[in-house]
Amino acid sequence: MKIQDVMTPDPSFVTPNATAREAARIMKDEDVGIVPVVEGEGSRRLLGVITDRDIAIRIVAEGLDADTAVVQVMTSGNVATCTPDADVDDAMDTMSSEQVRRVPIVDERGSLVGIVAQADIVRKADDKKAEHTVEGISAPGGRHTQ
Repeated sequence: MKIQDVMTPDPSFVTPNATAREAARIMKDEDVGIVPVVEGEGSRRLLGVITDRDIAIRIVAEGLDADTAVVQVMTSGNVATCTPDADVDDAMDTMSSEQVRRVPIVDERGSLVGIVAQADIVRKADDKKAEHTVEGISAPGGRHTQ
């Protein structure tokens, strides 16, 4: 099975200059815990992501304002991604090794085309592999826990 068969296509996104409040509104309205951050409205090149955890740890816990720019608190750099034509097993391996529950899906240019969540995979994938993925994601540690 390919990632494109289970991913959410064309997810909502923000740009780096959007506020954390705008990202949080998207999370609330769409009942999601992650919003991709793209270069600009005209370019969907993925720069990073902002998560509900980023908002809690990097804004609320630090006493910052909800109007803080996303660029100040987003996760960027080595954000794990997959391509739509990759196997679902690749997404599960990425989630497990990176200990993340959601992975942005990008095309060959690095432009955002979708997002796949742990729940998407668990609903449609091989039970044993999905179980192993959930265990790997939930293991203590991981680079996103810092």
